[in-house]
Amino acid sequence: TLAAVAAIHARDLGWPLACVGGDSAGGTLAAVAAIHARDLGWPLALQLLITPSTTAHADTPSHLSFATGHLLEAEMIGWFFDHYIDKAHRTDWRFAPLLAEDLDGVAPACFSLAECDPLVDEGLAYADRLRLAGVPVELELFKGVTHDFIKLGRAVPEAHKAQAALAASLHAALF
Repeated sequence: TLAAVAAIHARDLGWPLACVGGDSAGGTLAAVAAIHARDLGWPLALQLLITPSTTAHADTPSHLSFATGHLLEAEMIGWFFDHYIDKAHRTDWRFAPLLAEDLDGVAPACFSLAECDPLVDEGLAYADRLRLAGVPVELELFKGVTHDFIKLGRAVPEAHKAQAALAASLHAALF
């Protein structure tokens, strides 16, 4: 799994722990990897979750509010979902980590969310679920930006702020 690969590479670098992270669908995969790592007994220092998708259905209020005109649109999300997983399997927590039965003991999480993103509500909801499970959570909501802002460092100053915050959290978790 991704968590196992991360842990092996961490050991190669002399780090005592590993981290997982990603943005958008990569954030989803990182959240799932953190749950798997817990289940396998792999120690993770941190999960970096940048605008992750965590729900089974694109049905949160932010999905309606930002359905068009904000980079990641409802039609595109539908296309991604339809090409990624059959509707019958969408409630599997490995697709929608918000639906995981138990989040106790997963790695601490650092979230970077975009205010004008269809996925913002599910990111907030997942952070809340983690907090309820006793997982330490850092969360920054970047105002006025859309999904994928993290990749727009030349044009969006918030991208640099998010990258710096993520790097600081990663450094604090590993050193």
